[in-house]
Amino acid sequence: MATSGNGACGVSAAASGAGSEAVVRVEGLRKSFGSNMVLRGIDLTVMPGQVVTIIGASGSGKSTLLRCINLLETPDAGHVWFRGKDLAAEHVDINALREKIGMVFQSFNLFNNMNVLDNCTLAPVTLKKTSRQEAEKVALANLDSVGLADFAGADVNTLSGGQKQRVAIARALCMKPDLMLFDEPTSALDPEISGEVLEVMRRLASQGMTMVVVTHEMAFARSVSDEVVFMDEGVIAEKGSPEKMFTDPEKPRTREFLARYL
Repeated sequence: MATSGNGACGVSAAASGAGSEAVVRVEGLRKSFGSNMVLRGIDLTVMPGQVVTIIGASGSGKSTLLRCINLLETPDAGHVWFRGKDLAAEHVDINALREKIGMVFQSFNLFNNMNVLDNCTLAPVTLKKTSRQEAEKVALANLDSVGLADFAGADVNTLSGGQKQRVAIARALCMKPDLMLFDEPTSALDPEISGEVLEVMRRLASQGMTMVVVTHEMAFARSVSDEVVFMDEGVIAEKGSPEKMFTDPEKPRTREFLARYL
């Protein structure tokens, strides 16, 4: 289970579990692509310091939900509140709020024309107007936290998949987010490499980072989550503690899905 604690460099004080206001609250969320209704009324609350993992079959709406949380996809209906602010409200500065939401994608999304350090300093310097010296100091600390301080000057094209994903995590942490979203962060990696990424995520969870993780790594979900959410055909079919979800799920569809992994 994730526990609150003193975060490493990059884990903001707001993510350390202090306070009782939800970091994210999703209400009645709906999203369609043409005639394909992907999300059919999602309600979800994520509290400070909580690790919520989202599991389910391909096409169940997991990644779309994640992308709606930071408005990479625009919901058709419903609301997403981040730190008490409705992201869809006209007066809200979505870009400013989005700076506090880190996102790690399946396919790394690094800038291949920049080295590792420049990938990590670009957003703090250009968006937050951080000095280059301070941005590099924070970046090197975060690269060290993911075991890649010695690769700061490396061309990202020379890195392994696991190293690229760890750089992507360090890059997100350089913005000092209140929330980290992970969209199947190990799905593009060989099983023997995915462990190094999952270990970084475990450390973040233990330091109190608020995290929403879409994953097919059931052992990770079981060991790190505060809450496991099972999505099926665009709805949250069931959610609960890891112990409840993995040992005594209520819904036949949940049992059927988990039987493939357990």
